[in-house]
Amino acid sequence: MGFWTRRNWMTLAAIGGFVSVAVGAFAAHGVQDPKAAEWLRTGASYGFMHTMATFACATFINVGALRARHAPAFFLSGVVIFSGSLYAMALGAPRWLGAVTPIGGVLFLIGWAVLGWAARGVDPQT
Repeated sequence: MGFWTRRNWMTLAAIGGFVSVAVGAFAAHGVQDPKAAEWLRTGASYGFMHTMATFACATFINVGALRARHAPAFFLSGVVIFSGSLYAMALGAPRWLGAVTPIGGVLFLIGWAVLGWAARGVDPQT
């Protein structure tokens, strides 16, 4: 079955939620630079949103949308690239790293498209 088992991606989503809350708190209370705080808040917001979307995939699967098992790979990879690049720049990484941030955004979009495709498997008889 590989690495992307429901157990593994739900564990990674829980870790992602923890990191998102911690980074959001750090942005609110531990950063003086307004641009760095903005990057941290944006990364935390998108990270949290997509960890929650990963948990939603479990519900989709339980109601018959089995193709939803493919979406977490895109959501969680997107969190690493999108949020991770913003976090890194906020912490002093070179600004050119921002050029990879949109790759994470594209992964988010693919995850949502996969989830929409998966939804077609819910209640197919109606």
